[in-house]
Order: sequence, then structure tokens, then C-alpha cells
Amino acid sequence: MRLLLADSNQLIRVGLKSTLSGLAEVHSIVEISNGKQLIDFAQQGGMAVVLIDYTAEGFDINDVIASLRLNPSLKFIGLTYLQSPQTLVDALRGGVMSYIKKDCDLQEISDAVIETAKGNKFFCGKILETISKANLDVDDIDHGVLTCDPVLMSDRENEIIVLIAEGYTNDQIAEMLFLSKHTVNTHRKNILFKLGVKNTAGIVMYAVKTQLVSPNKFLFAAN
Repeated sequence: MRLLLADSNQLIRVGLKSTLSGLAEVHSIVEISNGKQLIDFAQQGGMAVVLIDYTAEGFDINDVIASLRLNPSLKFIGLTYLQSPQTLVDALRGGVMSYIKKDCDLQEISDAVIETAKGNKFFCGKILETISKANLDVDDIDHGVLTCDPVLMSDRENEIIVLIAEGYTNDQIAEMLFLSKHTVNTHRKNILFKLGVKNTAGIVMYAVKTQLVSPNKFLFAAN
């Protein structure tokens, strides 16, 4: 994928580039420092994942809206220090697909880039907490620029769902998948959020209903 880092803070861009250049999925990284450069990039066409702090100096949510009008194939990830409900609503209405905070774990930022490139929404744990407390339904928010497709589980999320359904703890899953405990916890929160359930039982029911695991497994276990 092409990755665009949109932030007026050079130090932030350098840090993100250092972290994300190691991803096998990323073949090129472009840096920009203001909204005009974002518009110029959008006019070039082609799919790209845009990691943007639209609250930073020189940027505005309207830059996202204008860019998507020029190039609907761009996929935006909001990356800000702010996480108020109104900030989230403005971002999602403007066409931002995924949202993470700048103080999130680096692995979460990497996961957000990979999942968004696949067409999946991704929200870090802290953003999910804000969404939950504000009782926001991101799929019901009216997008002014484009309509998002139904949320689908990523391969990684399905993998974790199966392991949760089989009774493994977050620590065990992290060890099995060579992930940090924090990343597994974030995936778990994303899964709960996407499914609209509140506990492990809801995840297990989904796993059985979608045939990710066999119901016989639980029948035999009960005996």
C-alpha cells in the first residue's frame, strides 16, 4: 500500500515513518505538513491509506472531505490527541474510516494501518471507551462524503474469536499469536464493539453461529 503521513509536526511524522516503514504491506511512504498538500496528493489518484491529525495546525476536517471528493479510494485514519465524542462524530461524518490516539501502543497504530488498508474499520481501545461512554453507534452516523460498507471481521479478529471461543485467555492468545497482551486486548474490544455484545459469551455465540467453531465442541465438553 501507499501510506501518507499527514501531520504538521515533523517529529511525529519521523516517528511514524520509522515505525511503519518496517511493515511488509507498506511499499511507499509520503509525508505532508498541511491541507493544501493533502489536496494535491488526492488529485494524483490511486488508493492510499492516510494517517492524519486533522486537528493539527494547517489541517482541517474539511481537507478530508475535499480529498475524498477528489479521490474516494483514499482511506483515512484519524490520529489525534483529542477523543471527545464530538471530535469522533465530526471525523466519521467527514469520511474518516478508523480512529486511534497518538498515545496508543505502536502495535495498535500498525494494526490500524493494516486493517484499514483491507477495508476494515479499526478503533483503538481508548477510542472504543469514548464511543461506549457516549453511546455512539458509528454505523448509524451519517457520512457526508461516502457510505462505509458493513463492518467485517478481519482474518486476525476471526483467529482471535476462535481462540476466545476455545477458552484461551488474553495472555495465552498473545503468546500463541506472538502479539502483545495490549494488542490482543484491543482486538478483543474491537470484536465486542463490532458484534455489539458485552462479554465472552456473545463472542462464543457468534463463533458457533458463523461456524468458526463447532457447537459439538461445547456439547462434548459439557459431558
